[in-house]
Amino acid sequence: MQTIEQPIAPREDKLLDTTIHRRKTRAVKVGNVTIGGNNPVVVQSMINEDTLDIDGSVAGIRRLHEIGCEIVRVTVPSMAHARALAEIKQKLADTYQPVPLVADVHHNGMKIALEVAKHVDKVRINPGLYVFEKPKGDRTEYTETEFKEIGAKIKETLEPLVISLRDQGKAMRIGVNHGSLAERMLFTYGDTPEGMVESALEFIKICESLDFKNLIISLKASRVPVMLSAYRLMVKKMDELGMDYPLHLGVTEAGDGEYGRIKSTAGIGTLLAEGIGDTIRVSLTEAPEKEIPVCYSILQALGLRKTMVEYVACPSCGRTLFNLEEVLHKVREATKHLTGLDIAVMGCIVNGPGEMADADYGYVGRQPGFISLYRGREEIRKVPEEQGVEQLIQLIKDDGRWVDP
Repeated sequence: MQTIEQPIAPREDKLLDTTIHRRKTRAVKVGNVTIGGNNPVVVQSMINEDTLDIDGSVAGIRRLHEIGCEIVRVTVPSMAHARALAEIKQKLADTYQPVPLVADVHHNGMKIALEVAKHVDKVRINPGLYVFEKPKGDRTEYTETEFKEIGAKIKETLEPLVISLRDQGKAMRIGVNHGSLAERMLFTYGDTPEGMVESALEFIKICESLDFKNLIISLKASRVPVMLSAYRLMVKKMDELGMDYPLHLGVTEAGDGEYGRIKSTAGIGTLLAEGIGDTIRVSLTEAPEKEIPVCYSILQALGLRKTMVEYVACPSCGRTLFNLEEVLHKVREATKHLTGLDIAVMGCIVNGPGEMADADYGYVGRQPGFISLYRGREEIRKVPEEQGVEQLIQLIKDDGRWVDP
């Protein structure tokens, strides 16, 4: 019998697909880490120590790396800072291990960039600041000739750095910021995502003309809607131009505390859910170490990386048979060092087994004073509540999935 294809089927399949399909990008090596390709989304941060403080910088880089930061950025505002990176890199190798390093270069930084390119794995430049354009107070537009002349000057200034990175097999991040677009981009495109994208494309095309494609692109803004629009437009333009560069996601100057985390998650998480993004940095006005758990929580929530236990817990209601908040805290404290597990803590038997169906292990209120422990959907044992956490740990041990903290 001939099957007639229903027009609605593809849409239904798409709606039922729970997998995030990441945009295909080229693989770009940064030290011993690879961004893009089929590699996991990479986590980055930046130390806040003065790079001239060798010992302090080494300690800051090591602290970040030890808690899961895979690439660390440092700032290089002067030649002295650039040269200090040679010592930092060597001291890391001697006292710890090599860590992929990125140097941030701003403000007419050609000489600094050339020096620092000898010592780091990637150089980040901001197109709006790399070549200074002296503003004219009475300007109303840029002529096509002026635009091209400045573009030629940019290429002349950028070329030595591109050649150095290309010949060393190192990488560059073209990092556009909404708040620091070049004057001619502002005059031509306005303070818009389009201006951000055109700024990035100008630098990309210069690099491509020199046969250099070890590029990562970022288009950060402090306002989430601007950031989202810029990255989406960048993907559209790259697809039209046959470009496949990986993208570095971030909401710049997100602030601190709960709102800074929510703001970063709203921007980064939205794009990752659309398959956009290959490396992320959460920018908080706090110690850099505070950024890493947020990054991993975003990736874990989207199912892009599994780096910690996933806890499933009901919100509590009148049927709850124990202090849910207290028990969840105890379970978390006992098991938070594990990786790759889903553990459910459910207050009653009504919703418990169904709502926690995808969990590896379940802790469910069975009756007053007693809880049931589950492996998947199967009830394994009923134990007194005071033994619940201890018996949960024993069940995980029995299955060979426990590791000591």
